[in-house]
Amino acid sequence: MRLSRPFALLAGLSTLLALPAALAAERVQVVTSFSILADMIENVGGEHVEVTALVGADSDAHVYSPRPTDARALAEADLVVFNGLQFEGWMERLIDASDFAGPLVVATDGIEAQLTAAEADGHDDHDDAEDHGHEAHGDEDNEAHDDHDHGSIDPHAWQDLSMGQLYVANIRDGLIEADPDNSDAYRAGAERYLEEIAATDVELRELLGGIPAGTSVITGHDSFGHFARAYGLAFLSPQGLSTEAEPSAANMARLIDVIREENVRALFHENMTSPAMIDQLAEETGLSVAGTLYADALASEGEASSWLGMMRHNARTLHDALAEPGDDDHGHDDYGHDDDHGHSH
Repeated sequence: MRLSRPFALLAGLSTLLALPAALAAERVQVVTSFSILADMIENVGGEHVEVTALVGADSDAHVYSPRPTDARALAEADLVVFNGLQFEGWMERLIDASDFAGPLVVATDGIEAQLTAAEADGHDDHDDAEDHGHEAHGDEDNEAHDDHDHGSIDPHAWQDLSMGQLYVANIRDGLIEADPDNSDAYRAGAERYLEEIAATDVELRELLGGIPAGTSVITGHDSFGHFARAYGLAFLSPQGLSTEAEPSAANMARLIDVIREENVRALFHENMTSPAMIDQLAEETGLSVAGTLYADALASEGEASSWLGMMRHNARTLHDALAEPGDDDHGHDDYGHDDDHGHSH
């Protein structure tokens, strides 16, 4: 039977409306633990992936409590990606509870071996900064973290772009395992992304090169160890590798002493933690809060809503606060930013 023209048009329209849903269903359904990994996956997978981050922008993955809907999302996923190195200990328990049986990517696979090799070769430039950071936390804080031990390796490895290359390779391989038909697209996406990472690393080194050697800064928790190792700054913090345990009054007092003894130039908020501790340190020491850095989560919008944009924002914020006078080659004029990127709190 031949359809009349109006019925034919309606049939064609319904087919067109069904296409986006069909295309979405064909995409690889990826569930990941937090926003930074979600951005990496989308950059490698492009149009072939549909990504769900359990912990969203401006949210703290350290203290996240999974919901029943999270287990259901994992059970229905084609691929699951998480950081590892005990960054999100709840994730492994959630995977077990969900009965997920597909490919699983630990994004930091290979990083521990790479760090161990670097230390064996004597290239661990971060030792001094890390020693100061743990000195500030003290024994009481270390005891408070026994139940949430991150092990001997700082899990915030995405803060070093060279480590990020391993993240991308692991994500690429996981996507190929989950969707071998589009393996060429994932290889091409990873290659493009690695080139962008390398170019961003050059930008960061140019920006941070104007900061005097030995400069120390304070952030909310010990999340910038890899950044310090890669780019030659020293970071101190009142909290350890996780935000789960509040620092004691004694540890805060000890950090104030360190601030007065060391070449600490500025304090920085973190986007996903309370500003209260940093504000207290500013009041006690007279140092200014020079901006907001993005540590464990992307911004909801703006430049820092992507991983590489977040890294550029952090480098520029540090440069603007700490570079020697006259080192303005990469300051406000180049990027069109006033001092509006560090006072969201």
